[in-house]
Amino acid sequence: MRSLKTVFLVLLLAVGSGYLSPSHAQDTAADIRKMMESRDREIKSLLDAAESDDLRRSRLKEVINGIIDFREMGKTALGDHWTNISEQERDSFVTVFSQIVRDQSISNLDIYRASITYDGISVEGSTAVVRTSTVYKDVPARVEYHLHKSARNENRWMAHDFLLDDVSTAQGYARSFQSVVRKRGFDALMSSLRKKQSQIAK
Repeated sequence: MRSLKTVFLVLLLAVGSGYLSPSHAQDTAADIRKMMESRDREIKSLLDAAESDDLRRSRLKEVINGIIDFREMGKTALGDHWTNISEQERDSFVTVFSQIVRDQSISNLDIYRASITYDGISVEGSTAVVRTSTVYKDVPARVEYHLHKSARNENRWMAHDFLLDDVSTAQGYARSFQSVVRKRGFDALMSSLRKKQSQIAK
């Protein structure tokens, strides 16, 4: 997340626009950490829940992906192409895109058993970055969650990007999706995504 220049910070302090006092920022960071820790505990609890496999996987899918703002992530993935499609096309894209991500998120449940260490949470106005580290199969990794306040509920924080060892998930989708749109058009991208969705569902 970009740091503010000193002069700009002074201006923000003067007008109070989007500025969080240190104590307010700390309280917000604490709330975000509680939310993330609660999510992690619920996921780990569901991994060993005594219920049917289909129900367990369905509930895991909801908890794992409940934090993601798929519309914002999808908007980033399409870049400038987002403005060139209709609202109906945007809705269709977000629906298919989110279903693919949700289905893929439970393809390997063992990764959610890994322990998580919270290395720091930075809050700046309506955005936040949660820095964590984890170890999966003896391989350490850094994971950053880039959050923003929900447009529908300002008390809820949603993720619009995840960075794994400094590699952006949203930008990874952007490189793939935008390449298809440039070369073959938006309809070709949707056709490819629907095909992938069908394959994953099977």
